[in-house]
Amino acid sequence: MKSSLFTLTILSLACGAAAAQSPASSPAQKPRWAFGLGAAVSDSVYAGEGTRVKPVPLLTYEGERFFWRGIGGGVHLLQQDGLSLDATLSGRMDGIDRKDFGTRELAERGINRALLEDRDDGLDLGLAATWRGSMGQLELGLRQDVTSASKGYEASLKYGYPFQWGGARIVPNVGISHMSKKLANYYYGTLPEEVARGVVSYQPGSAAVPRVGVDVMRPFAGRWMFIGGVSYKKLPSKMSDSPLVEKDKNGSVSAFFGVSRGF
Repeated sequence: MKSSLFTLTILSLACGAAAAQSPASSPAQKPRWAFGLGAAVSDSVYAGEGTRVKPVPLLTYEGERFFWRGIGGGVHLLQQDGLSLDATLSGRMDGIDRKDFGTRELAERGINRALLEDRDDGLDLGLAATWRGSMGQLELGLRQDVTSASKGYEASLKYGYPFQWGGARIVPNVGISHMSKKLANYYYGTLPEEVARGVVSYQPGSAAVPRVGVDVMRPFAGRWMFIGGVSYKKLPSKMSDSPLVEKDKNGSVSAFFGVSRGF
């Protein structure tokens, strides 16, 4: 079963964990590896999909120029005075197989599951800028699908305020992402080939999706690290009204927990 809806949470938590384990990459640092395993739990908004639990392997590499964090990596283009600019490549596993929808739940929205197409995963190329200072950390991102899936893009803004408590690094955060028309229509709308078969035509268009969450990183036993986090994202009405979305569902809670060891 393909991953959906909680993938961005997995990405942000995995990347946050990697950054926590190597918080001050610099030319003087040697490359560092970390390996681990986690689990993601999500209350899906898709009709009939329900709660999902999925194991997630954690692999981190932090080099002078290159890095890999979870299911994404990239190249440091600039690192100076708390500001970093990276070129990134990451998987967008927001796809869902037709069979993972609930037949009854779709029927309540006027959809025959047999007439739907799968939504494929994608591969995003992008830029990410991060500023860290005494007032917290601000992250800006732009990702473009470079496959034949949605062919859309997403722009995101996230603010977090890290603090230490009981040996743990805790980062409450808020953010918002802008999904382009092509991206939102592909994952939350009906496709032209589906409409040609008799499925109702629905295209939400571009949309802004706000979210709030908290991430926790707690080192223990030397090189080991506990990683955890919870987030909630609110779907705008143009997305929650989609016939692909569970009736009366307008948001999703996601959680992630894992353990990794640095080398």
